[in-house]
Amino acid sequence: MAKQTVVVDPVTRIEGHLRIEAEVKDGLITGASSSGTMVRGLEIILQGRDPRDAWAFAQRICGVCTLVHGIASVRAVEDALHYPIPQNAQLIRNLMIAAQFVHDHVMHFYQLHALDWVDVLSALQADPAKTAALAQSLSDYPRSSPGYFAEVKDKFTRFAASGQLGIFANGYWGNPAYKLPPEANLMALAHYLDALAWQREVAKLHAVFGGKNPHPNFVVGGAPTAISVSPAALHDGAAAGVGATAVNMTGLEIVQNVIREIRSFVDQVYLPDTLAIAGFYKDWFRKGEGVGNFLTYGEFPSMGINDLDGLMIPRGIILNRDLSTVHPLELSAPDQIQEFVAHSWYSYTVGKDQGLHPFAGQTHLDYTGPKPPYAHLDSEASYSWIKSPRWKGKVMEVGPLARMLVLYASGNQEARTLVDSSLRKLGLPVEALFSTMGRTAARTLESKIIADAMQGWYDQLMANIRAGELETFNPALWEPSTWPAEARGVGFMEAPRGALAHWVVIKDGLIDNYQAVVPSTWNAGPRDAAGQDGPYEAALKGTELPDPAQPLEILRTIHSFDPCIACAVHLVDPTGEELLQVKVC
Repeated sequence: MAKQTVVVDPVTRIEGHLRIEAEVKDGLITGASSSGTMVRGLEIILQGRDPRDAWAFAQRICGVCTLVHGIASVRAVEDALHYPIPQNAQLIRNLMIAAQFVHDHVMHFYQLHALDWVDVLSALQADPAKTAALAQSLSDYPRSSPGYFAEVKDKFTRFAASGQLGIFANGYWGNPAYKLPPEANLMALAHYLDALAWQREVAKLHAVFGGKNPHPNFVVGGAPTAISVSPAALHDGAAAGVGATAVNMTGLEIVQNVIREIRSFVDQVYLPDTLAIAGFYKDWFRKGEGVGNFLTYGEFPSMGINDLDGLMIPRGIILNRDLSTVHPLELSAPDQIQEFVAHSWYSYTVGKDQGLHPFAGQTHLDYTGPKPPYAHLDSEASYSWIKSPRWKGKVMEVGPLARMLVLYASGNQEARTLVDSSLRKLGLPVEALFSTMGRTAARTLESKIIADAMQGWYDQLMANIRAGELETFNPALWEPSTWPAEARGVGFMEAPRGALAHWVVIKDGLIDNYQAVVPSTWNAGPRDAAGQDGPYEAALKGTELPDPAQPLEILRTIHSFDPCIACAVHLVDPTGEELLQVKVC
């Protein structure tokens, strides 16, 4: 059979500037090319600006991860200036990051990825009573009555009968690759709708601590919102709602309620649904492995961010699927993390085949691709606006799977118990995690770990307040007159999609160079000068594609990484005035 090229563009249901071209022969994908089709360029915009303002610009790299670039940016500046933050600020950041993690994972599973496994039109054939019995066998989630599922089915029946499927349009419904029975599809559809209401409540935590969501506020040196609670009010309950900021007793009670809602939804809905759906797709625990190398920077510090021993999620490298050893990495070492542009639409002054550490990174746009619209990319030349990061020349996968594997390999007892018990229910070994469905399961399992940790951070914050410790901001190094003439730092974190770091070089109080290496750069990057496939590309090789006209299998594997490509382009002049908006409808 002749080889054919299957193009999926855009791949994602959100942040859709990702194109996959797969070469298919005899029903198998023999090679793939991953292309980011929109330039980011914020690194250029940040040059010459006040580093204390960088977070507000950098946060707009993404419209889905609504705080992670802000956190990475303030941490980069704080690292450059050796700027410590108060413990309350660290706890507040942990809570905000954790809420982003679980919110993002739940939204990805139900709104972006579940539809790769759930045939929503099949739900029209479901028996609500049998659906209720299925749901009740999985958990004690209260919205599991026959009447509830009958109501959801009735609403969706009328919706489908209108002939306009809206958010469910353009799906491959009826594809034989869908394996769930109608009742499981109806249950998942109902929980899809429940997740939409749930996420609205979860976003309140960011509004309390950061003033708004999306894109909450941050500040170099701590947290932007003062605590307006007197210790007496905590002890006697007086004046519970009084305070000049949202972080009063009312705000703190909102945060406590959000934590309860996060934990209950993960325990009663998200985790049971993942295991139930995975049980019907065990064959996908043997597909879509990828490169077999995994990287984490670490996250959730108990003290300062650079106290690596105090990180709840440890830093480390796993090579060649070997869980017996976690290798160290150093973010500032020039020979460890480098970005390559051999197949990217950028140029380096040192040549396209040489990698650059982000401290010396360059953002020289150099589009040499075909003029849109085009049929195919030239994958032998440059074919993406995404660079190719490497660790010591090796391709690395980042994300929830990497984090769970490093936790597991590091001997974290909670992670080991959760992973082993979950895989035992499915009758699978730990090696099954190296797969498309393994990534999806790992995302759910880490949500459980992070959600449970939130209560401890909240309790510690409340204990500090009761003890009269209300400080959330350190003003000591705020003024540029206290800074050295030249400084550089790296702000790292684990974003929901994986290892994220911003590198900043500050000269005479202004940004001289700024480079952000984001999770989807690690995972979605193109081949490098040595011809090594990026993680997306490697994961697709060998995948069966029975119907190239409905490439559901490509979507399953790529969506398992939770791709998120730059969402917007803004052009501004040196004074910050907007010159142009590009809107995609």
